[in-house]
Amino acid sequence: MSKAKRTSIEVQGTAITVLSQNSQDFISLTDMAQKFGDDVLIYSWMRNRNTLEFIGIWEKIHNPDFKGLEFETFKNQAGLNSFSLTPRKWIEATGAIGFQSRAGRYGGGTYAHKDIAFEFGSWLSPEFKLYLIKEFQRLKDEENDRLKLEWNLQRTLAKINYRIHTDAIKDTLIPATVTKAQAGFTYASEADLLNVALFGQTAKQWRDAHPEAEGNIRDHAPLEQLVVLTNLESLNSVLIRQGLPQSERLLKLNEVAITQMRTLLADTNLKRLK
Repeated sequence: MSKAKRTSIEVQGTAITVLSQNSQDFISLTDMAQKFGDDVLIYSWMRNRNTLEFIGIWEKIHNPDFKGLEFETFKNQAGLNSFSLTPRKWIEATGAIGFQSRAGRYGGGTYAHKDIAFEFGSWLSPEFKLYLIKEFQRLKDEENDRLKLEWNLQRTLAKINYRIHTDAIKDTLIPATVTKAQAGFTYASEADLLNVALFGQTAKQWRDAHPEAEGNIRDHAPLEQLVVLTNLESLNSVLIRQGLPQSERLLKLNEVAITQMRTLLADTNLKRLK
């Protein structure tokens, strides 16, 4: 499980912590309750039969390991004066994943999936819930805009590297008297040099192995390979200008591709761009 990313939003003057982990967002119920009182409000909300039905149905939809029998036991007890329920008790008894109980002086407390947190917000105050949703959506929009900017930057770098690569081929490998068809063959040959260095096969070999697939080998490459591909294009342009034969360049490019792929596959920052 990846490490949770911690951010904060301000809702009607109250700082609310948001944890993002494995493409899921959890909002601090403890922070929300502090605006209206304390954690006792969370326990009071969870004693409510309607709340139990909501969080139970949420778990049935999202959690294949949810313990339904234990849930039914809690639901049958709801409404009794002796009935009490805490997030930790709910998690331990039912295997719930919609809540998180975190220890620690900073960032500790009770967190719930955004769907459940919004429901708690509605119980606290309909007005507060609306502002909570508004600020949470603003946070997500800012994150998406930042990811788009980073992705567009990567695409721009790829285009620049491609131009550098083709210019190096044109200046160094293509005689002035060749035809356009001959020049195209040289470009394709160098493109396949990169394909073999990175993917272990030529474009034709990939098409022969995937006759039903649309596009080409690069269209189906994951982000990590596309990042390495732009780096290989830049490096190959340098090696071409140095006059290294294609066989030697292939060995160097393949070595670099292996090293960079190992690094990128272990890079958690790159994973967040996906």
